[in-house]
Amino acid sequence: MVFYFTCNVTSPPITIYVGRDKYENEDLIKWGWPEDVWFHVDKLSSAHIYLRMPEGMTVDDIPPDVLTDCAQLTKANSIQGCKMNDVAIVYTPWSNLKKTGDMDVGQVGFHKNKLVKRIMVEKKSNEIINRLNKTKVEEDPNFQQLREERDRKERLKQKRELQKMKTAEKELEKQKKEEEEARSYDRLMVEDKMTSNKDNADLEDDFM
Repeated sequence: MVFYFTCNVTSPPITIYVGRDKYENEDLIKWGWPEDVWFHVDKLSSAHIYLRMPEGMTVDDIPPDVLTDCAQLTKANSIQGCKMNDVAIVYTPWSNLKKTGDMDVGQVGFHKNKLVKRIMVEKKSNEIINRLNKTKVEEDPNFQQLREERDRKERLKQKRELQKMKTAEKELEKQKKEEEEARSYDRLMVEDKMTSNKDNADLEDDFM
């Protein structure tokens, strides 16, 4: 099972996923989306929190209120962290998560440490946690199926964009060809109006 929370401090609202245990965490690690951003308490055990980013948003431009919601939720889902002040939360794009065969279930590393960001949570905000808990939904999704469906839609989108690009290129090529033909026709018309010295000589002979 996994918990879904709705972060409604932005429009449209954004979904936050929380793995209930290490096995759900493992599924989220394996079948997360490239758009996801992963959150975890630094150097302490905690649930794995995933922010499902809307299209066009990157880890660098997460709205501050959304970032605060995720950080508070991460702290609240840490047995040790929830009791402490000044807790560091690390977060990074899902694509930066590194999983190797020698790691325990639910354990994860990073491909590039420079892509890992940190935010400090001074203390728990009951107001934020209570607001998020009101949106809490528990489900048992098939993460693999959801990821494959997401990838299928992405391939169709890319295919449509590629087709649109090819159509635009063909239209541009057609326009260039028509412009070249027009210029060629204009040159032909100008040449028809030109006369040579031989033409003038013939006129003089006729006059004589």
